[in-house]
Parts: sequence; C-alpha cells; structure tokens
Amino acid sequence: MFVKVFFYKKLKGGACLERIEEKLKILADAAKYDVSCSSSGSKRKNTGGIGDASSSGICHTYTEDGRCVSLLKILLTNHCIYDCAFCVSRKSNDVKRAAFTVEEVVELTMNFYRRNYIEGLFLSSGIFKNADFTMERLLRVVKKLRTEERYNGYIHLKTIPGASEELIKEAGLYVDRMSINLELPTEAGLKLVAPEKDHESVKKPLAFVQQQIQEYQSESKLIKHTRQFVPAGQSTQMVIGATPETDFEIMDVARTFYDNYKLKRVYYSGYIPINSENSLLPQLGTRPPLIRENRLYQTDWLLRFYDFKLEEILNTQYTQLELDIDPKLSWALRNPHFFPVDINRADYKQIIRIPGIGRQSAIKIIQARKFGQLHEYQVCKMGIAYNRARYFMTCADSPVVLGAPSMDQIRQRILQKNAFNASTTDIQLSLF
Repeated sequence: MFVKVFFYKKLKGGACLERIEEKLKILADAAKYDVSCSSSGSKRKNTGGIGDASSSGICHTYTEDGRCVSLLKILLTNHCIYDCAFCVSRKSNDVKRAAFTVEEVVELTMNFYRRNYIEGLFLSSGIFKNADFTMERLLRVVKKLRTEERYNGYIHLKTIPGASEELIKEAGLYVDRMSINLELPTEAGLKLVAPEKDHESVKKPLAFVQQQIQEYQSESKLIKHTRQFVPAGQSTQMVIGATPETDFEIMDVARTFYDNYKLKRVYYSGYIPINSENSLLPQLGTRPPLIRENRLYQTDWLLRFYDFKLEEILNTQYTQLELDIDPKLSWALRNPHFFPVDINRADYKQIIRIPGIGRQSAIKIIQARKFGQLHEYQVCKMGIAYNRARYFMTCADSPVVLGAPSMDQIRQRILQKNAFNASTTDIQLSLF
C-alpha cells in the first residue's frame, strides 16, 4: 500500500515531492519480499515523546495480543554490492535504483505517524559500499528518531551481515526488534545461488545480540534504570522453494536457531520467481509454494506451542510435509495407538494433540468439565473443528462403534468433506 505524500511540498535539504514519492514506491516495493515484520513482544513505554510501542505494529502485521497494526516498511536503499540470484535487488538486475537519506526516512516516519498512517517502522536495506557503511546509516536513522524526535513507537531494524559489533550494539539500544535473514535454509543451498554469502555471517551477529540481551537483562536485576536492549527479541527469515531442501532439513535448521539464539520467530517465505536467467531457480510463471509455506508455519507452531518434537512430525522416513492435510492430522493418522482421547479424563497435553482442537479450545474443555461430563453438542460449541476432531476423541455420549474405520478411511472422509466445503464455497463466491 502506498500513501500519497501530500503533507509537505519540500523536505529538508530541498528534495522535491515527486522524487520522494518515486523513492517511496521503489523502496517500499523492494521491501515487500521480506515477511519478517511482526511487531509483537515490545514493551517500550512512552517517556514524554511521541508514540508507544507497548500499544502497537503501510504493511499490516499483528501484535502479541492479536491486533492488526500498520508499519512503514521500506528499504534505505535497493543498491546492493551482492548478486544473489534469488533477490530482486541483486546488482545485476535491471531495476530502478533509489536511496533515502537519513533525514528523509526520519521525516517520512514522523509525518506518517502523526497522520495515523502507521504505528511503527520496519527498516531494512541493500548493502552499498560495505556492511559498516550501510549499518552506520541505519543506526543514524533510529538514533535520530529516538533522541531528536523523541519517537517511542515500534522500530524493527534489519541487521546487516558483516557489520561491526559496536554498530550493532548501539543500534540495539534504540530499536525494539532486530532481525537478520538466513536467506536459504542450508549452506549448500546458499552457495548455489549466492556464493558470496555464508551462514556464519548470520550466526555471528545473532549470537552477539543474544549475548547482549542476556547481559542487559542480568543488569536490570541489579540496576533499576537499565536501558533496554532489543526488548522484542530477534527473528530470521528463510526463502522456501528456491533450492531443493526437504521440509525436514528446513525445520531442523529452524529448531537449531530457536534453541541456539532464542529467536522469537522464524519466518518461511515462499520463493517468488523473479529471475529467468538462472536455471537453478524456479522459472518465471512458476507459482510460489504458498501451501508448503503454510504447512511449515503450522509445523513451527506445533513445535513451539503444542509440545511436539520434530521427529514426531518429520524425520528421515517422512522428509516432506503432506500438502493436502495439516501436520497435526498427518501425525494423528500415523499414530492410531494414541487415539481416541477421552476429553473428560485426558490432560491438556493429550487434548491439544487431537486434530481440530487448538490451545484455547483445550483450555475451555478443561475448565468446562469441572462442572460435569462433556457431551458432543457441548464440545461443538467450543470452537473446535468437529469434522476432524470427532474421529480422534470420545465424549460422554459418544456411541460405541463396532468395526471402527481405519485411519485410511478417516483420511478419505476428511478430505471428501474438505473438498465438499471448498466446492460449496466456490459456488457461493461466484454469485457475488
């Protein structure tokens, strides 16, 4: 979404309105490929200036409590010294180039915020000249916003691989979240399409920032007024479908980064073909792997919030996620010995493993059964996907069925029901 810059005729330094609009279109469009812009987790309070990151996230994202918020999502520049085949801003690509000055980014952010267009800033950049030169300018933007403009809103800053620790540390004092893209899941895949890069240049700053977060948290226990350092934590992003990694390899890398660097999120971005010259990449016209991307996010959720182990969902025997069913249902169909689960007796961890039952619904079930045995009609009203869950649970009035269907039959019934619902929706949508 582009917002017309109509609120002033000239920026400081004499930049004309038309040129600023052109820069905004170019650099906002180039930033759309980075999906790691969640604004959850920050606790930066308003201390007398403008904005409040604790109540936040012209891209849309979601806060920790589920509210939709808007971020000004731009690159400082789309000039880049690298030639990564999967990147639209690679140096060999014939695209319009532009660069904001530090002052232009600051003024855009403040003017958009004052007019209620945005609630925060997501700032990244191509690498021009070298990593420190770029990182120093990103630092100047966030420092100017915090110290001169007294802006207390949300700021998510992309760390530049290879930048000095001194610049990263100072930047961390002014931003809410930092992230650095892993780009491709494996080192082998990265070398295929971006031989100038390596994973070590990503791991090193992630480890450094995590160390600084822990040190500042330790200091805050001893010193009352300790400055915050990246209070919303770190995240990273992997491009999916550009190189031939399996889903098991992708999720194994994600698990390692969660464990080693305590990341808040790992983002999975389905590769959008932008390069017809490289035979190693999917060609133009190839559809992005959106269903696969969704299945990876579902698996990520199961690992982080549902107490699943990666080897239960993906392993050397099952290296790819099934695209026609979600990973929890796939696991359930492969583990019939776990079911059916009696929801009137099972504990929370058993209930959330039932396909179609989420964490909130499981909590409702635990609380409701304190007042008596739960029947099917009651469970149906608790927000569960009953058409899936019914095959894997028993209620107080569940009938005893002789010759229960096999897991293959259950799978076919669920898929047929889903296909019927999808066809009904298509017909209904076509009427409007």
